[in-house]
Amino acid sequence: MSVAREYLDGNAADIVAAILILFQERGNSQYGFEAVTQLEHALQSATLGLEQNASSELISAALLHDVGHLLHDLPDDAPDQGIDDHHENVGFHFLKTHFGPETYEPVRLHVAAKRYLCATREGYHDQLSEPSQVSLRLQGGPMSDAEVQEFEANPHYEAAIELRIWDDTAKVPNLVTPGLDQFEAHLRQSLRPA
Repeated sequence: MSVAREYLDGNAADIVAAILILFQERGNSQYGFEAVTQLEHALQSATLGLEQNASSELISAALLHDVGHLLHDLPDDAPDQGIDDHHENVGFHFLKTHFGPETYEPVRLHVAAKRYLCATREGYHDQLSEPSQVSLRLQGGPMSDAEVQEFEANPHYEAAIELRIWDDTAKVPNLVTPGLDQFEAHLRQSLRPA
């Protein structure tokens, strides 16, 4: 059984080790039509969290925000085929078993944060990459006023916005970042107590 399948089934004895192996097994896949891989994008996002002196929980969320892409078997170009992979929900359902809300809620909300920022921050939509604009249409477009109010009622919405900004920025080809092993301690710090 592959580690990725163990991961999906929830049978990995050491979930942090399984996460690291999952990134090693599947992280070299292309991040949609962006110029980076899934692993490069994750490392760049988490590095931005480090640079902002974020908590271990939010740094872990930044590293893991797109883990749902690694857990499904849809093609990299699913959004261009009109398919929303709901990766934020796949990631959330996996993460809530092992991590606390300071990690899993920003992951669950990072797509909603894009929709929120498109509705509330002038010029935000125009600075999104073309693939992010394509996926935005599949994800429901900018939020309505009622959705904005509901989003702002979540106690983790500001963390989700911070993560979203890192997500948007973390698409630089060949950027040097700390390696995956440098984030292991943050992941372990963020685990739910046994």
